[in-house]
Amino acid sequence: MNRKSMQMLTVAGVALGAMVLTACNPTLRTHGYRYTDGEVPEIQVGEDTEATLLATLGSPSVRGTFEENTWYYITDTREYLAYLRPNTLARRVIAVRFDDDGTVAEVNEYDASDSRQVNYVARTTPTRGRELTLLEQVLGNVGRLPTDQISGQDNLPGGAGGPRRND
Repeated sequence: MNRKSMQMLTVAGVALGAMVLTACNPTLRTHGYRYTDGEVPEIQVGEDTEATLLATLGSPSVRGTFEENTWYYITDTREYLAYLRPNTLARRVIAVRFDDDGTVAEVNEYDASDSRQVNYVARTTPTRGRELTLLEQVLGNVGRLPTDQISGQDNLPGGAGGPRRND
């Protein structure tokens, strides 16, 4: 091998090695509400209102479905590594409950240790009819077409019905 081809192989090897190493580098992503400058917001019970909270923190991540007067600010930090399922490193939920006047009545903070696994139900709803096999699906319409449509005697090209014009 000459010197030029050795240099090209070396450059290709270094580039391939760099791609392999960067593919295994984890990526951190933060989802949801992001605190400005990493500061934890200070919410005063009895003093802050919905308007002051909107001005300070912005819109909540989620509003309560059943508790309409509860706002949730959710932060979730995940680590992504190549093709693997993401791993949750940190989770923080701030739940702010308002009274009927719109002032803050209660503030609760939750982290990943407060979460629970939810088991999904794998039931399916039965449908009417029966399931067809692959062969029944492929050959299902064979013999069902009317012969007058195939012959083209009574119809215009493209399937338009009606009598033909005599020009």
